[in-house]
Formats: sequence, C-alpha cells, structure tokens
Amino acid sequence: MLKRYALIIAVFYSIALAAVSLIKINNLPDVGISFADKIFHFLVYSVLAFLWVNTFFFKFKYKKTKAIIYAALFSIIFGIIIEVLQGSVTASRHTDVYDAIANTLGVLFMVLLLLINRKTYI
Repeated sequence: MLKRYALIIAVFYSIALAAVSLIKINNLPDVGISFADKIFHFLVYSVLAFLWVNTFFFKFKYKKTKAIIYAALFSIIFGIIIEVLQGSVTASRHTDVYDAIANTLGVLFMVLLLLINRKTYI
C-alpha cells in the first residue's frame, strides 16, 4: 500500500504536521519527561523523512541514494520553515532552535538508518 499511495500519504502527513505545528494546543498531558517534546519532534520528523524517501523512490523513480538525499533536504527545510512560521505567524507558538535541531536529528537518524539498510528498507 505504501508503494501505491506514497505521494498521497507523504503530502497528507506533511499537511497534518504543518497544521498541528501551527495551531494553538491547550492542556497537553504532562508525561513526566522534561524533554518529551524534543523526542516527539525527533520521531515525527523521522517518519516524515521516511515517507518522503518512499515518495521519491516509488512515485518519482529516483535511485535510492538520490531519494534519501532529496527527502532529507525536503524534511530538514520543511522543519526549519515550520519553526520560523511558529514564531512569525502565530501568537500562541514561538520559534525554538532546539525543536529545529530535534527535527533535523530525527531526519538524519532516518537517513543513517536507511543508508545502513539500503538493501532491505524498500
């Protein structure tokens, strides 16, 4: 299913991620970890990179390494733009450099994982 609907899934996920990142979120539960939001950023952007790798590979027919590079660049730039927008177009959110770093580390983790397992990931 991921092969067939890769582009639709990646676009929907990206739009949903942008929407959640830019709306006001009230009363989030306290999970007792001081850096839980950074873990969330890391995981969400790992998934974003994975979905876009699959899109570039299956839909746009890029070679695996090129798909990984394009997905990484897209995901990192997307994360930075969202962080800037949080500080400039919303009243309830703010730009956080550490969020952008967590986003980027999540993307780089997925890139590393995919490069190590290039023969089996897709």
